[in-house]
Amino acid sequence: MADEADKWAQTVRSCRGAGEVTYEEVGGINPAGGPVALCVGGSNRLTGNLAPDFWGACCDADEVEVGRMFSRSVVPSALLTKAHMPDLAKVIGAFNVESIESRPEDFIRQRVARKVEFESLAFNRNFLATVPEEYDPIALRELFSPGFLEWVTTIDREIDFGVNDRQFWFTWKLRERSGEELKLALANAGELFSRLHREMEMEGLHHYPPGPWNAGLEPFPVD
Repeated sequence: MADEADKWAQTVRSCRGAGEVTYEEVGGINPAGGPVALCVGGSNRLTGNLAPDFWGACCDADEVEVGRMFSRSVVPSALLTKAHMPDLAKVIGAFNVESIESRPEDFIRQRVARKVEFESLAFNRNFLATVPEEYDPIALRELFSPGFLEWVTTIDREIDFGVNDRQFWFTWKLRERSGEELKLALANAGELFSRLHREMEMEGLHHYPPGPWNAGLEPFPVD
């Protein structure tokens, strides 16, 4: 009988995404001279067209041990999805949006100095948005429209997202390890990616069309 880790690996391996998707037990690096790979070293990595108009990579995150003594398995309690997004990184080099739901008070206090508040009280109540000290928080405030802030608060899972190292990242806290939950996580990652693109369009900012370059499968198109 397969243990929990094997069952989850089989679930991820069977995921078809919205197009061509490659499964790897452990994510590796791309050949020298090629685009930078995503989720390097991540367990159960999926790379490719994960959701409609969304290319990226997804892997296990926040791994925990489950099961009985002598038959314990290491499985994820969350999923991490990434996509190359250098166009967004030009607007705001780095930012984090973290769910407050399970964060201890001392965690929040440590980040107050870098906190970015928005006009949406619901967003401020549910999320802690921060930028590094060297970045201007105004760029992040101007990027997120009222409609975007309202939509984020409707996601009924604990999520974190942001930009780091020119990569968009999205973490989804799992309620269960199932194919439907995996599809839901990828769908929401794709929707968030698409909405960030639309926010840039509304601001008249340059952005690349979604494609395999976001997943590190091809170089970005030449401007």
